[in-house]
Amino acid sequence: MPTAVVESRRILGTRVDATSYDGATRKILAWAAEGRSCYVCLAAVNNIMEARRSSAYKAVMEQAELVTSDGMPLVWTLRSLGVNDASRVYGPDLMPAVLEAAAAAGIPVGFYGGSEMVLARLLAVVRRRFPAIHIAFAKAPPFRPLTPEEDEHTIAAIQDSGARILFVGLGSPKQDRWMYAHTARIPAVMLGVGAAFDFVAGAKPQAPLWMQRHGLEWSFRLATEPGRLWRRYLKQNPRFLILATAQILRAQFLHHRTP
Repeated sequence: MPTAVVESRRILGTRVDATSYDGATRKILAWAAEGRSCYVCLAAVNNIMEARRSSAYKAVMEQAELVTSDGMPLVWTLRSLGVNDASRVYGPDLMPAVLEAAAAAGIPVGFYGGSEMVLARLLAVVRRRFPAIHIAFAKAPPFRPLTPEEDEHTIAAIQDSGARILFVGLGSPKQDRWMYAHTARIPAVMLGVGAAFDFVAGAKPQAPLWMQRHGLEWSFRLATEPGRLWRRYLKQNPRFLILATAQILRAQFLHHRTP
């Protein structure tokens, strides 16, 4: 399956790829058909700021086969840096697109993350929406670090299942670090889709489309989960705005100075 070259920019030093739902899905299916072990990060402001803070996490992002713009602030930044057709590739929308394509291509998929209740609801929704889908693996890990023995058992179970696309819903940045640590050991394309498990399962409400399109989803999520998300949004978002604006202004200044 042919895949197009993806244009990229560095936002505060971290690579973000200007792809689309169709483009990302095509690449993921092609890699899965090849049997490649790799991972896809869906980046929002929090990922960029964490990569700026942590060189170890930045290395995780750098090794991703694809880094999509999961949040509208990254889309707007990409456009301001010269990628005029940049669009959002959001986990809760990318996951159904990939599932539909995998079902049509007969590629087995797996799910790793969420709670047992959410995972059960998610599997029921997926089977109802995509009757031809082959779910080869599904596991909700405990909310604690796995022991080495538990981790080895999980890896072996995924390997034995034959899953070639693995949706990972551990929350970011935890899921990105997990995918990085398991690359080459898990023969699948891993997608860190975060809250997509909850949203697709209907376990948590999603922001209205108008809020998503105007970059206000963060305020909806903050209102529904203030205790968990207030540090992420109220601390990181203003800092990102200042730093990204400075980067855009520098880029525009240098562009105008170039003969």
